[in-house]
Amino acid sequence: MKHETTAELNQQANPQDEQYRPSERQRERERFRRARQRRNRWIATLCTLVSLVAVAATVVASPGWDRLHSRFLDGAEFRKTFPAILDGFWLNVQMFLIAEVLILVLGLLIALVRVTRAPGLQPLRLAATLYVDVFRGVPTLLLVFLVGFGLPALQLQGTPSQPWLLGVIALVLSYTAYVGEVLRAGLNSVHPAQRNAARALGLSESQTLRRVILPQAVRNVLPPLLNDFIALQKDTALVAVLGPLEALRVAQIKANYDFNYTPYLGAAALFIAVTIPLTRYADRLQRRAAQRTWAEAGQ
Repeated sequence: MKHETTAELNQQANPQDEQYRPSERQRERERFRRARQRRNRWIATLCTLVSLVAVAATVVASPGWDRLHSRFLDGAEFRKTFPAILDGFWLNVQMFLIAEVLILVLGLLIALVRVTRAPGLQPLRLAATLYVDVFRGVPTLLLVFLVGFGLPALQLQGTPSQPWLLGVIALVLSYTAYVGEVLRAGLNSVHPAQRNAARALGLSESQTLRRVILPQAVRNVLPPLLNDFIALQKDTALVAVLGPLEALRVAQIKANYDFNYTPYLGAAALFIAVTIPLTRYADRLQRRAAQRTWAEAGQ
């Protein structure tokens, strides 16, 4: 007799048959699995707590703990400087939101140019490829310096002078290259049969791209795309080298005033408060994508 799981038995059972009940052997298997899962969760939780206690005990027992506590974990200093750091963090959020919109638009344009096969667009394809190769090869911090100090030195009419805006330009130039490649991978992941079927149904090329190709492409690359934007949120702190009063710059000023580095902890806490939920959401999307792939492979 072929071994069958609960899911297979449920699929084979008649939906209208309300008398269906799993066998006693199957119920015993399910109880065993649940007991094993509970045991594994308890073991994982206990091991985690023991590890945290061991690390905390090691840190507290270290010779420099008192100095570390007074320099980095001063509660009074944290409460005094946190409001100013929070005001600076709002500038980080603004830079992130502005850069994210521009990166999505420009990255999609780069991706579309690179996947097109029109002969007349060959110069644009070469330019897009060169752009991606160059700006993915330059470190983001170096690009912030080059744009922040090099662009105003050109003295061109209309050149922005606000340091935070120059920082946004540098971030857009850097991350558009990465996002463009992610979106290009998503466009290439859609099977050509999808395009052919859409055209056979009478959709135009633009309608096929907008209603068939793009939705599937974005869904396929949404987790790595979200990971790029998590990195972008953190990299807004690099703009501090240009001088705008964002969270890291404010924390640096406060720390240099009395050589107490607790403000850096406040700035780190704000970035963590934003990036951890986004990271968990990205992990959830990756798990759902993997489950969807397994389900499609099993059909």
